[in-house]
Amino acid sequence: MALLSSGRDLLNRGYARDEGGVKRALLRRRAGDWARRLRVRPREVRIRSMTRKWGSCSTLGIVTLAADLADQQPGFQDFVIAHELLHLRVPNHGRLFKALLTAHVPAWKSYDLQRRRGMPIAPGRKS
Repeated sequence: MALLSSGRDLLNRGYARDEGGVKRALLRRRAGDWARRLRVRPREVRIRSMTRKWGSCSTLGIVTLAADLADQQPGFQDFVIAHELLHLRVPNHGRLFKALLTAHVPAWKSYDLQRRRGMPIAPGRKS
């Protein structure tokens, strides 16, 4: 399954006209592809400016992703998106959650370590 359409494809279909809009549309599309792969149905996927974390998942099923996640490497995006979407199935970070994350994003531990060490972090972000 292809995870992304090209930005040009999104522009041609009228999703967004500016670079930031294209990036947000691509991130939203990536989240939709992951939701189908994980067989979850978020109530809503929001793309917002976030200064302290890359994403969140509410108990109401709303997944929020940091807008600047779109500037990070695709593997890191997948880690964050899959992590938040998996919370729709498992609310904690226990053994089941980690097993599911490993099954879908095998390199998640290295991305999590990079996140904690601030390696893939965009300028100005704390973690």
